[in-house]
Amino acid sequence: MSERVMPGRTDSLITLGAADALWVELTADSAVPTASGALTRSPARARAGYVLLGSHVVATVRTSGGQWSVPEFEVRRAAVEMNAVGMDRQDLVRIGPFGGAPRRECNEETPLRWRQRITAELQELGAPERAARREVGRPYHLAGIDWRQILVEQTRDGTQRTWWLPRAAVRLLDAAEHAETKWVQAARSRQASAAVTEPPSHPRQARAADGRQTTSAEGPTASLRPYDKELEGQLYSVLSRKPGTSRRVAGWACAVCRTAPATVLDHCHEHGYVRAPLCQSCNTLERPDHLYSNDIRVANRYTRLFRTDTDNWLRHWHRCAGCRARTTLPLPHLAAWTAHTACRSMRPTHRAPRGRKPCGVLRVSWTGSQNAPRSCLLTVAVDFCPSGEHHVLARVPYREAAERFRAWLAETAPAVAAAAGPDRLDGLPAQSRPVIADTSGKDLELF
Repeated sequence: MSERVMPGRTDSLITLGAADALWVELTADSAVPTASGALTRSPARARAGYVLLGSHVVATVRTSGGQWSVPEFEVRRAAVEMNAVGMDRQDLVRIGPFGGAPRRECNEETPLRWRQRITAELQELGAPERAARREVGRPYHLAGIDWRQILVEQTRDGTQRTWWLPRAAVRLLDAAEHAETKWVQAARSRQASAAVTEPPSHPRQARAADGRQTTSAEGPTASLRPYDKELEGQLYSVLSRKPGTSRRVAGWACAVCRTAPATVLDHCHEHGYVRAPLCQSCNTLERPDHLYSNDIRVANRYTRLFRTDTDNWLRHWHRCAGCRARTTLPLPHLAAWTAHTACRSMRPTHRAPRGRKPCGVLRVSWTGSQNAPRSCLLTVAVDFCPSGEHHVLARVPYREAAERFRAWLAETAPAVAAAAGPDRLDGLPAQSRPVIADTSGKDLELF
């Protein structure tokens, strides 16, 4: 956050009720509908030290008068971000229900998990109309977004009901869930550091600042087993239909961060092979902020994927037998790597108060697919140039991008490169499956 809020400080702080009114006023003209009660009604968690407004985490503090408050400038900043979001109400993404997904209890102590919250509520009440009549005036918000105003219900064959939200709202809620996860992890790390210097009276439990009981490292998290290639080479289409797969996944620790419990089974959508079980945070991190069937905006989160935690992510992607044997990445990731890494030197800069700042935001799109590499072309461009000077930076053929990646892989992660190659695995399909935007599954991504 741009400013640290100190407990007991009262200047520029407003009560939660005043913040609710301010949030509604500031976002009245937003394309994404917002709701009152964003800071005071469930699933807001003011007593846990934060609330979610859009994709923004706003810290809460308790003033000397005993009231919970938030910094006014943080509410205004979240409103500005919300107002900048455009939304096409015809561009829909299915959010449920999905067969085989384990149900999770949603209560005051449960983090956002917005898909589970929406699906559980609609399934329990039967239909959005009956739910709306059950409690008149109740704000149906998630991260300050009134999802009922944009929920679309569709009926297939006159029997099965499905629920859909605009893609822009899905991205906002995914970003909110990811931001909350990172905030909670940081808070738990601080509590763990404090517990080292001042051990709790009970060896298995520590009391959080708001009085709730939290499980220590000796609790259930410690019983998670590390993933050791148990599912390597298996097809997701086969494994996902086996009974008990969800329970089996929940017993592993995330194969990337190795700390959080796994919740999803990540797989390669090009070759169909299972990669590994991941936590929701890492699974969300893997996706760009803006993703279409053949168009990606390469945001700052790719710094971790291709620079800071490069080895971990490359090993994870090469858990797919198809990508490993061909020494490549799925086309969306290869395109993002080309824009973020291979074309970084081409990105223009502009004058800034402290030196020069990279221009705009990188975007990469492509024509064709990896199934026809001769005709597949990647186009790297700059969006949001402040002076409107730049657009297309480079056009890179697929084969050239793949060769660049192989050379970079051998230099950057030689151990990963040494385990790859066509001689490493036999029996792969001659052609990989085409990349198709899959909106019928709960993960809603191409990777």
